[in-house]
Amino acid sequence: VQLQASGGGLVQAGGSLRLSCAASGRTFSRYAMGWFRQAPGKERDFVASISWNDAGDTVYVDSVKGRFTISRDNAKNMVYLQMNNLQPEDTAVYYCAAREIPLTYYRGSKPSPGDYWGQGTLVTVSS
Repeated sequence: VQLQASGGGLVQAGGSLRLSCAASGRTFSRYAMGWFRQAPGKERDFVASISWNDAGDTVYVDSVKGRFTISRDNAKNMVYLQMNNLQPEDTAVYYCAAREIPLTYYRGSKPSPGDYWGQGTLVTVSS
């Protein structure tokens, strides 16, 4: 599966952005989808994920709970990350990722060799 992320930009603290990830190439509904982020000099960290099925089970890292919302549209092969009340510590390159079932993501997931990745989109939050 090929992934293309977009929607990053510069925003002031307290602002909002919506990231999008377009998938192509294989059956989108066979993949759990996730968002990771990587700040300068740091590892790539799990942010949020959503399951492949109609239940759309979601998982979030504690630091974004209540502020970020992940969603997917299987008909459009899209996954989104709505980010509200952004803070300077949210500044990072954000990557969408896909993991083929039966594997899935969980809180604290690490990147896996079998994951598929988009190219990343930069989110910068100024104070």
